[in-house]
Amino acid sequence: MAPQESIPVAANVLGTIGTVCWCVQLVPQIIRNFRTKSTEGLPASMMLLWTVSGVPFGAYAIAQNFNIPLIVQPQCFCLLCGVSWGQCLIYGRQWRTWTATMLLAVLFMVFAGVEFGLVYAIRPPYQRGTDWPVLLIGILSFILLIGAYFGVPVELLKRRGRVVGIDFIFLTVDWCGAFFSLMSLVAQSEFDVLFGTMYALCCAIEMSMVISHLIWRVRTRKIRKTAKDNGETFDESEEGREWQARGVDVEAKFWRLVGRKSKAKESEEPEAGTVVEDVAEGKNTVPIGVV
Repeated sequence: MAPQESIPVAANVLGTIGTVCWCVQLVPQIIRNFRTKSTEGLPASMMLLWTVSGVPFGAYAIAQNFNIPLIVQPQCFCLLCGVSWGQCLIYGRQWRTWTATMLLAVLFMVFAGVEFGLVYAIRPPYQRGTDWPVLLIGILSFILLIGAYFGVPVELLKRRGRVVGIDFIFLTVDWCGAFFSLMSLVAQSEFDVLFGTMYALCCAIEMSMVISHLIWRVRTRKIRKTAKDNGETFDESEEGREWQARGVDVEAKFWRLVGRKSKAKESEEPEAGTVVEDVAEGKNTVPIGVV
């Protein structure tokens, strides 16, 4: 692995198309969130991890001397994902707008400083032939960006394959951005396996989301038709609610499990100062915690 020495015209053109897509891909999602005043179904963890991934993503692209569009791409990606995450805080967690805005402003300033520092820390040794710092940064960005999708299957299981809260225009543009960026890497003089794999996985995961929703529509076509005939939406119809309720809420199960363990632990530890009675012998022991 070595920095790109020359960038073919085709790589710049394809990279520009991919960057334009990834510069605007979240705009439809942000507009949707603003209009509906809701981010239900949109994993806040995905938006946060995508925001954080922009830092090592950008540093890696600069150190690798990618074509200019692919260097600009992570900066725009980080900004838009941060705005969408802020909406998750405002609409989903009921944060005040100014509080979320101030938090984002501080985070962006910190991220800019960290990325600047990473570039100047890893580029000199990389130019001298030491690859591992750049590789480490690339792997980190790969893990953050792909790991962010973990919240998607959780939502799909909860809604039995239905995609809720995620704008399909956003998915389409995002898929195009990943695809053209992948083609840009293919057109370069040296293919970057790490980021090529990342772009390919993004395409595959987002395509699977669309397929999952289409399967849901096929499975619920009769329920949706009945609801429409009754002047109801799928979510308003009793049959639709019953069908949806059979989904697996992984997050709720996890927190219930954690809650049970916590309560069990508390019940095993009597509070200091309480009297422990020996019911069998009818005797009182010395209060716990009292000498």
